[in-house]
Amino acid sequence: MEHVTLYHNPACSHSRAALGLLQERGVAFATIEYLKTPPDRAALEQICDRLGEPLSELVRKDKRFAELQLNAADYVTRAAVIDLLLAYPELMQRPIVIRGERAVIARPATLLERLF
Repeated sequence: MEHVTLYHNPACSHSRAALGLLQERGVAFATIEYLKTPPDRAALEQICDRLGEPLSELVRKDKRFAELQLNAADYVTRAAVIDLLLAYPELMQRPIVIRGERAVIARPATLLERLF
């Protein structure tokens, strides 16, 4: 089976659901708690390469996004998304599950089915 990686935030119910689903399926995977170990530029580029959806979906437009007074329209390009997530890793949408050359934002966790 292809290598599987879960970018995880244990405080997030969606992330915990994805973790549980992977465990229930008996999938071997690496877990990266991205708030403790934020992805570097190379890792973010790999995530972007593997996501099939608009890259703007990789950015959480939540309370923190509003606190920073950011404008969603400014974060639609690959370069802008990567630069933002390097500066503010807490704005990365979660969970992200990567399997081989494909990735999904598993929100909800049932979106993992796209990878298996």
